[in-house]
Amino acid sequence: MSTFSWEKIKKPILALAPMAGYTDSAYRQVVKSLVPEVICFSELTSTNAMKHDNEKTMQMLNFEKSESPLIMQLFGNKPEFFIEAGKRLEQLGIAGIDINMGCPARKVIHSQQGSALLKDPDLAAEIVNKLSKAVKIPVSVKTRIGYNCYDEEELPKFLKSLETAGAKLITLHGRTTKQSFLGKADWEPIYKIKKILNIPLIGNGDITTAEIAVERLKNLDGIMVGRATFGNPWLMAEISAKLTKQKHNSPQSIKDRLPIIKEHFRLSLKTKGEKYGILEMRKHLGSYIKGIEGASAIRQRIMQSEDSQEILSILEEIA
Repeated sequence: MSTFSWEKIKKPILALAPMAGYTDSAYRQVVKSLVPEVICFSELTSTNAMKHDNEKTMQMLNFEKSESPLIMQLFGNKPEFFIEAGKRLEQLGIAGIDINMGCPARKVIHSQQGSALLKDPDLAAEIVNKLSKAVKIPVSVKTRIGYNCYDEEELPKFLKSLETAGAKLITLHGRTTKQSFLGKADWEPIYKIKKILNIPLIGNGDITTAEIAVERLKNLDGIMVGRATFGNPWLMAEISAKLTKQKHNSPQSIKDRLPIIKEHFRLSLKTKGEKYGILEMRKHLGSYIKGIEGASAIRQRIMQSEDSQEILSILEEIA
């Protein structure tokens, strides 16, 4: 089996962003079935929870061969926990490990994890250094253009230190931690950073159409897409086609989209069981039916149902 390498992978890279509560195995399988060349990143996974064999966290590590090469994203702040988690993931056949240094969630940054690491460059570099020495698979980092604001002197220093520490790829989201997901993503700092790095750089933030993706690529090695895929995983196929100058027509009607929606539902039940599979799918189904006639009444029926057959019948009705 050949080892995965960010350097050798075909450019431009198209990646599915790591999103808590969304990019689980079922969703990744759906995206990969539509666009096999997409590189999927997992939901952010706690190194502390892995250390304590938290049952829910351990289930998050399950994946199918069809998702490969899968990048597992970890968050935490203890280098020794990253090492332990990294070795376990390597044994599971994960292609690479991504370190979350960009999550703006209050509970994550309050425990000095996620994008709080932007404020502790030494610890950030130490985690990358120790993890990349402990595993053979590539270590990458996803972060933001700053904590409170973008500092054009500090950000290059921070990212160069991660490169020196052993990071093989950086994904940069064009917002600060303070912005969270508000305002607009600023891609100018991302283009500037690319000029000083010797490793691949992926841009992330506000990619909502294939046209925007192509426009934003410029000197970067790839594009990462996140929230715009909710209810529309076909967007990844549109972007892929646009980047490779191929023709692609996504199914537009709910009837034409139904086979994939049902497959997503089936995979969710298969990977999480009836009860949790339904709970997980509610937000996805709400996104899938957004904008269709009578969507709110249909959504209400789906949200109230605890029976998978009943939900499938509701979906068949609207098609």
